[in-house]
Amino acid sequence: MSKLRVNAFSLSLDGYGAGPDQDLQNPLGVGGPAVHKWAFSTRTFRKMFGEEGGATTGADEDFAARSFENVGAWILGRNMFGPIRGEWPDDSWKGWWGDNPPYHVPVFVLTHHERAPITMEGGTTFYFVTDGIHSALEQAKAAAGGKDVRVGGGVATIRQYLQERLIDEMHLAISPVLLGRGESLFSGLDMLKLGYQCTEQVATALATHVAIKRA
Repeated sequence: MSKLRVNAFSLSLDGYGAGPDQDLQNPLGVGGPAVHKWAFSTRTFRKMFGEEGGATTGADEDFAARSFENVGAWILGRNMFGPIRGEWPDDSWKGWWGDNPPYHVPVFVLTHHERAPITMEGGTTFYFVTDGIHSALEQAKAAAGGKDVRVGGGVATIRQYLQERLIDEMHLAISPVLLGRGESLFSGLDMLKLGYQCTEQVATALATHVAIKRA
């Protein structure tokens, strides 16, 4: 049965999934890259961005590799797709990732502004969904063909799916970094009341990996 998953989502020690003041120069917010250091050190993530090297063994690499298993479609918030706000001024912005994004499956981008689908190299097609999270999930599950759907973020998008109890499982990588401010993942959410529980935890030098599932 297809699941809705969050995987390899990095958090600061004080609960922020992105730093403050996100813009074109700081797509992860000020200080945000430090939260993702665990991922940047793995072979899986370096290969995803066309780079060599990185750890091939260890828990960080294991969780990174697992995050791409059995994924048939993605859901992204508008902020994850790019820094543009409001109406699309033109069709020039096609994401942060160049001509061959690392998804290689259909990706459904939540937005309030219509835009035609964008077909990229490597099997990625971006579809822009204007009628909410439930519609995006329905379309993504249909496109996934029985495989899982992965919510890539950002924080606001994950929070919306958590509030509706739609996420089946999450893997969070909590980095030993304090951001002070930014986008808080759990603020105002009663995860116990929503039916979630921690099922796994593994610590490395760069992150504590935590698995959370809906009971």
